[in-house]
Amino acid sequence: MIIKKFTITPFQQNTRVVACERTGKAICIDPGEECDDIVSFINDNGYRLQAIALTHAHLDHVGGTLALHKKYPEADVIIHKGDEEMYLNLPLQPLMMGIPQAQLKPLKMDYGEPPKITRYWKDGEIYEVGELRFKVLHCPGHTKGHVVLAEETEKKVFVGDCLFENSIGRTDLPGGSYDELMDSINNKIVALGDDFTVYSGHGPETTIGRERTSNPFLTGVYQPSRGRFI
Repeated sequence: MIIKKFTITPFQQNTRVVACERTGKAICIDPGEECDDIVSFINDNGYRLQAIALTHAHLDHVGGTLALHKKYPEADVIIHKGDEEMYLNLPLQPLMMGIPQAQLKPLKMDYGEPPKITRYWKDGEIYEVGELRFKVLHCPGHTKGHVVLAEETEKKVFVGDCLFENSIGRTDLPGGSYDELMDSINNKIVALGDDFTVYSGHGPETTIGRERTSNPFLTGVYQPSRGRFI
C-alpha cells in the first residue's frame, strides 16, 4: 500500500492518495480543496484513480471533489447516503459557518455544484482497490453518514474526523452526537485492534493502541457531562 498525504485547506486537513503498489489502482480520500500537487502525484506515478472516496461531507473534506473529478471523470464519487444532503449543499456550507461572502474566493471556498454521486458506501461492504480490500464501517457521530475505511491485512484505518491523536471529532455541528461517536469509536474502530495505524483527517498518524490507553476521551479522564477534564 502506498499512502501520500497532502495537508491542505485553512483547516489543515489531510487529503490522501492511497494506491495498490502492484496494480497502480488508487483512490483519493477526502479531497479538501483543488490541489495541483495531488494531480501531479497521481499522473507522475501512473496511477489510475478509481474513486474519490469521501469519509463524510464537511466542506474541508469534499471541497476539492469537483476539481478532481474534472481531471478524472471516470472516477467514482462515493459517500454514505446519510451525508448526501450535506454534500449536495456544499456551496452553502461556508455561509452556514458564518464565513463572509467576500472571503470565499481568497479561502478557495467559492464552491461550484459538486459532481454527481455515483455510488454509496454500505456498512460492512468490502471495497477493492487492486489488491487492497477496504472494509467500510459506518461510524456516525461526527456526521450522520461518516464512514471509516479499514484495510485489515495492512492494519491501517482511515478514520476521517472520528478519532485524532489524543482527541475525537467535534459533535456540536448538525448531525453530530457525542454518544453515537463514542459508540462508533469503541465498538467499530477500537475493535479493529491495537496494532492498527490510524490515519486521521487532521493532525498526525497514531495507533489504536496508543489512543485506547492515552486518549482522555477513551480512558474516561474526560467526563463530558462535567464539560471538563478531571
